[in-house]
Amino acid sequence: MTPKQEERIKAKIKRIKAELAADKKRWGGYYDDSRGLRYLPPSLYIQLGDFSGGLRYINWFHKNFPDDSGFPDFLFECTIILFKTNKLKEAEKKAFKTFCSNTYLFDKFFGRPIVPIDKYEYSNIDIPTYCDNFTYSSGQADLADFSDWLTKYLATEKFVTLSAKFIAIYIKLKTESDSETRGHLLRQSRQLEDEA
Repeated sequence: MTPKQEERIKAKIKRIKAELAADKKRWGGYYDDSRGLRYLPPSLYIQLGDFSGGLRYINWFHKNFPDDSGFPDFLFECTIILFKTNKLKEAEKKAFKTFCSNTYLFDKFFGRPIVPIDKYEYSNIDIPTYCDNFTYSSGQADLADFSDWLTKYLATEKFVTLSAKFIAIYIKLKTESDSETRGHLLRQSRQLEDEA
């Protein structure tokens, strides 16, 4: 990356932060951010290799948007940043959250065929075609250490067990019509994320 490209990325981060600050001021201390600007900085910090800056941003994001679960690629980028800043327990939790938000994303990252699972997919971010625009790959040299760590994490007994339970719940949700049972299954899936 040339110094000029680096400056453009830094300027973009600064512009996004300024727009978010203006948004908060406009809404009297609350964020509207209907454009989703808050999801953009992690990818920019990764491009810069500024993982400590990315970590500061993630902390700011969680403080200001505590109920925002994020999109799969955003969660994936947060996982990279957490790994690169040696926050491995947090990276594991975020990797599992990434999996829960889109069960196909890791296959795309590792270049494996994406095989649709006959399960309840609650939104367009949970479907195989969401991955079409996903740009990260295990073949990227700057992500080699992350790829190695993620490969090992995905093979752990904990991840294998939790992910199998998650998929089983969503297979049941596809055909379950009783609202009480559906509510119970959804609570179970949220508990799995807390266990990760």
